[in-house]
Amino acid sequence: MIPLFSTNQVREIDDYAINTLGVPGMALMENAAVQIFSEVNEKSSHLNKREKVGIVCGKGNNGGDGFASARHLLNNGFSVTVLHVGSESEMSPDCLANYKILSNMAKEDVSIVIKQYESEKDLSCIDDSDIILDALLGSGSSGELKEPYNSIVTALNKIYSFKVAVDIPTGLNADTGFTETVFNADLTVTLGEYKKGLFFGDGYACSGEIVKGDIGVGFSFFDRFDTNEYLIEPEDVLDCLPKKKKNINKYSSGKILTIAGSGAFPGAAMLTSRAELKTGAGASILCFPKSLRKLIFKKASEFVVNGYDDEKKEFLTKDSIKEFGKKLEWANVVAIGPGLGREPETQEAVLEIIKSGKAKRMVIDADAVFALNDNRYKSLNLKDFILTPHQGEFANLIGIDVQDLKKDILMYGKKFAVDTGSYLVLKGAPTIVFTPAGEALINSTGNAGMAKFGTGDVLTGTIAGLFSQIKNPEKAAIAGVYLHSLAADLLLRKYTEFGYTAEDIINKLPGAIKFLRNSIVPEGDLE
Repeated sequence: MIPLFSTNQVREIDDYAINTLGVPGMALMENAAVQIFSEVNEKSSHLNKREKVGIVCGKGNNGGDGFASARHLLNNGFSVTVLHVGSESEMSPDCLANYKILSNMAKEDVSIVIKQYESEKDLSCIDDSDIILDALLGSGSSGELKEPYNSIVTALNKIYSFKVAVDIPTGLNADTGFTETVFNADLTVTLGEYKKGLFFGDGYACSGEIVKGDIGVGFSFFDRFDTNEYLIEPEDVLDCLPKKKKNINKYSSGKILTIAGSGAFPGAAMLTSRAELKTGAGASILCFPKSLRKLIFKKASEFVVNGYDDEKKEFLTKDSIKEFGKKLEWANVVAIGPGLGREPETQEAVLEIIKSGKAKRMVIDADAVFALNDNRYKSLNLKDFILTPHQGEFANLIGIDVQDLKKDILMYGKKFAVDTGSYLVLKGAPTIVFTPAGEALINSTGNAGMAKFGTGDVLTGTIAGLFSQIKNPEKAAIAGVYLHSLAADLLLRKYTEFGYTAEDIINKLPGAIKFLRNSIVPEGDLE
């Protein structure tokens, strides 16, 4: 796992370096500038044009990083225009020192232009830049952008160029990953350590590629901090995968009872059931309305269909449970929810199944999550169960507006998992796994092509299939989330993000497992 840090924790590195190690603030700024220049220089080498750089600098140390970076870019052949907000009297000491150095260079070199921002028309001096560097505010800002920053960022986003953020994109809350207006970066050079807000919510959408810049004091300092947020790495997933013994059979390899599908959404049940088997489960039984069996029997060659009497209602009711009640105890895992529908009778049936306590382990998704709304989940024992809602479903579950959820996803997700003892897989871009220990594990795979009908049903089946074998909810959630998205990433090679479907993800799951194993352990070294 890659640990992620709060802005306060990262800010302490400056105090430690200056007050304990005796490193001058100017030296830290210089080290940061070298890292920024190095990344910009490398990335710009891939552009058709690379000579013009526009830099917008604020009045604080983030602006100082920008002034210092401008010097290195200038010394290496770039044409640089710097637009700064605020007068000399408003700049922090280190920012001012680098501003004066750059100003002196400008007297001798026509390749550098320095201009103070007065109005939006001043942005015209950088609107033909090949590269734009955002050094306005950094991680010290939070909340809605004030003027002139809001107008500057809005205008910068309209300029067609390669955009680089220094530390964090201006406007982003680096702790909550939320913003109203933000600089949309293609590359973010984050200084000191990874800030958690860069990797989820709006941060995930606006930060582009994220690289870590060393400011010259090493990273061992951060070992003293306790962190509860992490990025999932391939090695973590490999460690979670079940070990297949040579003498296993289809029942010892994982037994799943899937309660899914209805007249309105029959396909969801098939996607979930197929994904279970593609991730290694040995036995999958699907409970499905008997009146609809013709819709699914022809395609259910791999899993068993238990058609329950639905009295031609085409959905699950409490009376239906008696026909598969014993199988709740038979199964290692019960996957419930995909395509069930939201009929009141179906909701009652879902609550009855959970209350019965017959299911040893459960993966609760979609319409089954909906059945827990209106605080009904608070009266249920969800300990060690896995819930897989998307953000809208989760907001409804805990009774808040989805916009309020987005303002502090980590806080709400952690609280739910801790309070209920469950594992919350909050689907999104990216998906986050919240544990009862108060940790947030952020997925590091996936792409925009996953925003399609059916991919959530596949995720439910992927997690359930692994859960039936691993019998550890945290490992099943971590591995399921990562492999599901890795399969989608592998599909990009052939289909791009436009052309693949949920069914394609299912078929790619075995390949994703093989890719993961071979990328970490050479094929000849596998057990």
